[in-house]
Amino acid sequence: MLTGTAAAGEHFEVPSIFHAQVMDLFLNLVRYGHISGSVLHGRPPAGPAIAVSFILVAIACSFAGLCYAELASMIPIAGSAYTYSYATLGEILAWIIGWDLILEYAVSNVAVAVGFGGYLKDQLAQFGLGISDKWSTPVWASGQWTGAYFNVPAFLVVFVLTVLLVRGVRESAGANNVMVAIKIGAILVFLVVGGMLVNPTNWHPFAPAGFAGIISGGAIIFFTYIGFDSVSTAAEEARSPQKDIPFGIIASLIICTVLYVGVAVVLLGMMKYSAFISGDAANAPVAYALKVLGARPAFRVIIIVGALMGMISSLLVFQYGQTRIWFAMSRDGLLPRIFSTVHPRLKTPYWSCWIAGAAVGIPAGIVDIGDAADLSNIGTLFAFVLVALGVLFLRRTQPERPRGFRVPFVPLFPIISVTLCVALMSGLLLITWVRFFVWLGIGLLIYFMYSRRHSEFAGTSTTPPSPSS
Repeated sequence: MLTGTAAAGEHFEVPSIFHAQVMDLFLNLVRYGHISGSVLHGRPPAGPAIAVSFILVAIACSFAGLCYAELASMIPIAGSAYTYSYATLGEILAWIIGWDLILEYAVSNVAVAVGFGGYLKDQLAQFGLGISDKWSTPVWASGQWTGAYFNVPAFLVVFVLTVLLVRGVRESAGANNVMVAIKIGAILVFLVVGGMLVNPTNWHPFAPAGFAGIISGGAIIFFTYIGFDSVSTAAEEARSPQKDIPFGIIASLIICTVLYVGVAVVLLGMMKYSAFISGDAANAPVAYALKVLGARPAFRVIIIVGALMGMISSLLVFQYGQTRIWFAMSRDGLLPRIFSTVHPRLKTPYWSCWIAGAAVGIPAGIVDIGDAADLSNIGTLFAFVLVALGVLFLRRTQPERPRGFRVPFVPLFPIISVTLCVALMSGLLLITWVRFFVWLGIGLLIYFMYSRRHSEFAGTSTTPPSPSS
């Protein structure tokens, strides 16, 4: 759903320094000593070169994925990058990354839930079942009120998945496997059907804004790659985490990259990149392209249902990962004990599930996709940086510690990971950085007022039982 936005770029009517890319501001400051030459109204389009953006992001994620795989094989405990940071970089940095991961998972699911609402609305319209805009669109979008009351479909899907997560991991995993199979099948159908509607002239110009557009596009669509981070949150509930987690991380990266590039090439061949600048074309680009080009209704239904299943699957995985982050932080005493309370019969951290559902479902009914996706991107990239630094730190301080998987060419690969992640972060807007630092500031305030005094190192917390697999 972000492919169209990244390909077409973003434009704000009112120029503002907060709407400029950090990279653009920095380059103008270095070259000219001022920022007056910066683009202050959004981000340049990637065009069909969004396929290159996907590959570039995949390369960045592959280095980060190797670092995740090594730490996951050493520390097979729920909590992902938070747990790794706790074991390698100390409590306060662990709190920072944990607080960052809460942001990452929450806002990424807000973005997916909003996208789900847009696709569901289009699907129901195919059968003559329209949903009023007042109850199916965000209340706040593009910096202004839309006149809507609440995005009900976005809220309901989060609520239903929360119920599923409360019931248990096995039930959730079974449902997720079915949805992933449907999603992959629908993608393959789209590649065939969409491939027959491709007009090669739409691929020209390939990169309308040059490398700047490719970087900008990568910063936007980076959101689509955060799924492998959630793989590591399940380490404590995996049967053989030293083998399963590294394999899951690396395999998911390879498969996703191939599918993403294929969809991007076909979609941008079906319609000119500039067509996806706003409205339904930006929020549901695949559905929009198929509808405008007159694809057969049966194919459109299959592909849209597959897209819906894909978004539900992502929501389920990310919500699962979020609750395990909260569980791990609560177990260490950094969050209240309620977050690590396990249901006596279902053996799940049910309070974490319900609170996470509210934290995602309510904002999903209010905000638009763009704001949420960018915050998730910067949070994820920051987590990747700390994980790579954690690998370097552990290699130096604990070189003899057993590792089920080892990152090759250390320190080169972790340094490359940090460099690429920082480069992608520079493609985000200044307002995203400001919001991110405000979030971290709130987190530090909570840490010093509550978490530091209640952590296990303060001697006031106990360790509750882990969630059952």
